[in-house]
This record gives sequence, C-alpha cells and structure tokens, in this order.
Amino acid sequence: MKTITYYTKNAEETQLLGERLARHCKPGMVFLLSGDLGAGKTTLTQGIARGLGITKTVTSPTFTIQKLYRKGRMTLNHIDAYRLEGISQDLGFEEYLYDDGLTVIEWAKFAPDLIPERYLEIKITLLEEEERRLDFLAAGEEYEALLEEIA
Repeated sequence: MKTITYYTKNAEETQLLGERLARHCKPGMVFLLSGDLGAGKTTLTQGIARGLGITKTVTSPTFTIQKLYRKGRMTLNHIDAYRLEGISQDLGFEEYLYDDGLTVIEWAKFAPDLIPERYLEIKITLLEEEERRLDFLAAGEEYEALLEEIA
C-alpha cells in the first residue's frame, strides 16, 4: 500500500490539492475521507469538484447522506456515511461505486459495506489554526499510479 503525506496551510491550499487530485482521477474511482469534525473533508471535496469542472456549490451531505453533481468532466457522487452507522439495509449506494463517476465517501468507517476492494483513503488531521495533514493511502495499482501523478 503506497502512502504520501501532504501539509496544507489553509482551506484554499486544501482545495487546490483536491483540484490537483481530481485532474488525474479516472471514472469509477472511490476516495474514502476520514478525519474529525471540521478537519476539512468537505473542503477537500470542494476542491475535487472544482478539479472536475463542477461549478455548483458543494456542501456536506450530512443530512441528505448523498449528493450527486453531474455537470463536470465526470459525475461526483458525494456520500457522508456518518449517520449510517449500524444500518444494514441496502440503500442503493453501491450502484454509484462502479459507474463512470468519482465517488467520495466521508466517514466510510460507518458504512463498511460501501468500501470497495480498491480505493484511495485520505486521512485528514487538523493541526494548528488552519493547517492540515493529509495522509493518502492507495489500495490498488490505479490509486498508486494516481499518487505518483500528483506527487
């Protein structure tokens, strides 16, 4: 499993890193975002959306659980699994994991059935003030190649 660590000084740098990541991603990829509340998961996703050419405002899908953004280079499927802990019924999210879009799942640990065999995990840690540490862990060759492209 290949890993890379990045540090950002503010929300704009976090978004720029998301943009760079999105410019190199391929359809069908899945990114798993983890970090405490306020760590920057949605901020990173906003940058990913910009990198995909999505101009619509991206907000956390905490209450809706899923938001789809279709007007870009590819569809962005944004899932917040925080409220899915302990739910075992089929909610239909799996069909989006293997389509021609990019899926970003916040709090994936609360929905282990959604985690595919291959993915890119991004652990975000809030440091001092607005600084963040982002640890990228690639599970799969295509994700290892993605990390090499953005390095």
